[in-house]
Parts: sequence; structure tokens; C-alpha cells
Amino acid sequence: MAKKIYVGNMNYATTEDEIRDVFAQYGEVDSVAIIEDRYTGQSKGFGFVEMTDEDAATAAISALDQTELGGRRLRVNEAIEKPRRNRNF
Repeated sequence: MAKKIYVGNMNYATTEDEIRDVFAQYGEVDSVAIIEDRYTGQSKGFGFVEMTDEDAATAAISALDQTELGGRRLRVNEAIEKPRRNRNF
């Protein structure tokens, strides 16, 4: 089963391809998603990476947490599933 990784404190100009290249050094990357503001399309400075192999994901987390990319020190850890809020507008 794929392991989901949180990547925070990213430079707003960081692309999904850049993140994929960094994590691919540790194993197969299933998906990369940088979270964007729904109105402006601007990056919110964080995203998620899914890796196929759990051991590779653990190695990537250990190696990449607190490393610098694009002038920012990344925060990398295992993603925690949060329940979705029900929004009543």
C-alpha cells in the first residue's frame, strides 16, 4: 500500500516535477500534489507525495526533513488523515 507524505514550508514557486525528482531519489513516486488556493491558483506552500514502497517513503522522510529546496527548509513527515469537515453554506 502506498504511503502518503506531507511536504510543508515549500517555496511558492516549487513545481510538482521538482518535488517528484527529489523524492524519486529514494524510490518510486506514485503521485505528487501541491495544494493551491482555489480562487487564485497560487500554491499554499505545502503538498503531498505518495510513494509505493513504505521503506522508501520512510527513508525519504528521514533524509529530506529539514533540507533546503528553493531557499526554504522543507518540513517532511508522514501525512495524517484528517476527517473532512461538512461545510454548510
